[in-house]
Amino acid sequence: MKKQLFFVGFFACIAAELVALIVFAAYTPAEEQSAVAVNEVVKTVTRDFDDMDGHKKVSALDYAVLGSDGEVLYRTRSGLSESIDDAISHRDTVLDVVKDDETVGKIIIYNDGAEALQSQKRITVIAVAAAIALQCAVCGVYAAYLYRAVAKPFGKLKGFAERIAGGNLDIPLEMDRDNLFGAFTESFDIMRSELKKARLSEAEAQKSKKELVAKLSHDIKTPVASIKAVSEVGLAVAKSKKDRDNYSRIIDKTDSINSLVTNLFTATLEDLQQLSVSPENMESVEMTRMLENADYLCRAKIPPMPQCMVYADRLRLQQVFDNIFANSYKYADTDIAVTVMLGANGVDIAIEDFGGGVPSAELPALKEKFKRGENAKAKDGAGLGLYISDYFMREMNGNLDVQNGSNGLRVTVSVSFARIN
Repeated sequence: MKKQLFFVGFFACIAAELVALIVFAAYTPAEEQSAVAVNEVVKTVTRDFDDMDGHKKVSALDYAVLGSDGEVLYRTRSGLSESIDDAISHRDTVLDVVKDDETVGKIIIYNDGAEALQSQKRITVIAVAAAIALQCAVCGVYAAYLYRAVAKPFGKLKGFAERIAGGNLDIPLEMDRDNLFGAFTESFDIMRSELKKARLSEAEAQKSKKELVAKLSHDIKTPVASIKAVSEVGLAVAKSKKDRDNYSRIIDKTDSINSLVTNLFTATLEDLQQLSVSPENMESVEMTRMLENADYLCRAKIPPMPQCMVYADRLRLQQVFDNIFANSYKYADTDIAVTVMLGANGVDIAIEDFGGGVPSAELPALKEKFKRGENAKAKDGAGLGLYISDYFMREMNGNLDVQNGSNGLRVTVSVSFARIN
């Protein structure tokens, strides 16, 4: 419908321009005055020539009356030709005033064709200019519509795809479903939801694996400890060298089994190294846009960022901010206060909610894998957000600090200054 209105308005403007040009091209100013009006002027001037002070204009024509010596005796308005030479150059009509078969003066009837043509030009120019201005306005409105309905949604899709590629599945794709890409973007958000469910399922599977490994390690270590204890007793009471050697081998093997079980348990926590981090020098002002992107519910006022160069991975730093804001939305559901300070080693960005914080005893565990606070039991999640964010910041030579602030939980992201090659 909007596209139809655009084309209707656009072609209506073109039609108005064409009509104005056709009217101007077809217009022909009157080359000659009306013979009746001219005769009326000649008749009344001849009648009143001896007393032009009492002469009254009886025609719509403008004219001037000259005496035999060229003196102006009468004129209907100022600005008229006042000599024969002026009249000739202006293409005015010059007539004789004849009384008693003698030419006693001249009548110069003003030719207003040039003025009419100039007036028609002005009207045509104004009409065409108005039509062009209306065309520009229609094109501008349609360009704004295309930006809002096409370019802007594509920009959001690009940022959304980068976040998905970076592993961030918590931020939904907010989009006006009334535009051209409404159903398309809705499908993308459904994909994000399904991927998030798959990730949560994977996290649950990892947690179950961890619990299974812990249980198996306990079940294996218990009989191994018993074997080792019996072997140590046997070693102590053995009389022959062969028996002591056999018991010693058994004890060594139980120690090896115990080490293998311990390694199996800790190996489940080493999969984080698969996430690559590639920091580089960047301008600090880019972090303002990252904070705005992370605050998709617009609950924080982002302060100005100090001008400097920092060392960070754009994608991973965006993911850190996304995780912090997503946690605040999920668990506190309040406004968010953001403060920016220039520290000794870089830029410190403190993000604090107004949810009252968490018990002090839980603070050290918030950055651990699969660890969540007591207030998170009713919320879905895997307990990986702050753990991954802490890992990213350490890889970027930065730091992630989690403390209780004056109003709620405060997470401070310290981004280090840029490296000098």
